[in-house]
Amino acid sequence: MECKTDFAAEEDLFSRTRMLLGVEGVERLRRSAVLVFGVGGVGGYAVEALARSGVGRIGVVDSDDFSVSNLNRQIFALHSTLGKKKVNVAEERILDINPECTVEKFDVFFLPENSADFDFSRYDYIVDCIDTVSAKIQIALQAQESGVRAISSMGAGNKLDPTKFRVSDIYQTSVCPLARVMRRELKKRGVEKLKCVYSTENSIKTGTDFPGSCAFVPSVAGLILASEVVRDLTESLDS
Repeated sequence: MECKTDFAAEEDLFSRTRMLLGVEGVERLRRSAVLVFGVGGVGGYAVEALARSGVGRIGVVDSDDFSVSNLNRQIFALHSTLGKKKVNVAEERILDINPECTVEKFDVFFLPENSADFDFSRYDYIVDCIDTVSAKIQIALQAQESGVRAISSMGAGNKLDPTKFRVSDIYQTSVCPLARVMRRELKKRGVEKLKCVYSTENSIKTGTDFPGSCAFVPSVAGLILASEVVRDLTESLDS
């Protein structure tokens, strides 16, 4: 008679993840802290995946409320969350996934002017999912000065092909206009490297000053960001 393991009896929140990362990998994620700037179309999916992966402490930085235009692409945006603070909704969602996660909320619009309020050295990884160029530059600078790993999302607006995303150092990027600006400005400031997620798809002309968006491009960027964080945090483990 064939003997089968009763896997269901052994299941817990991270049992399937443990099959891939091992006991030590899951434990390492539990002990890790990740700070995410922006919990919108890209950042929301990154936070979701980090929570489901078992990161033990997650900081979320965002000053916005959810609005009806967020419904087409942001995982935390629902009719029931319209008008609510993004960081509050993110906290509720994270704890509903993993009640043992520690959530740190920063209901602020991050800029170089208030950057001193953030101690990057308290975290193992910094994730940049915001649009403001000056803030993105400051995050990269501050991460380098703190000796903390960081990853940055480039432009996800006005695009329709999620298969065009790539992961590389900022100085190896191409096509993306935001990455071009970041390369120039970071080089001026002496930032030696910055891992990023960027798209090689040419932007679609919308005829407006506001970027078009869809459900399946920002989400993929956010999930790629989270996958890089998880794999980097567990990279020294035997495969």
